[in-house]
Amino acid sequence: MMRIAVCLAGAMLLAACGSRAPLTPPAGANLPVAPYGAAVPPTADELLRREALAAPERSVELRRRSEERQDDPFDLPPE
Repeated sequence: MMRIAVCLAGAMLLAACGSRAPLTPPAGANLPVAPYGAAVPPTADELLRREALAAPERSVELRRRSEERQDDPFDLPPE
């Protein structure tokens, strides 16, 4: 029982140590240089933002009723 309590307390302490401050480069380091053609280098928030192609929305098509599968010419038995 004591071992579970110690593990639970340790997990809570680890979960609470996250930082909520804005991201900045470490001391002595700079952000990456500006991409070719850009006037100013991107900020840390701009670098963390994902483009739509990098994280596409999920497209799930649900089947309403059972349907026969079409013949697949590449579905061959093993040799």
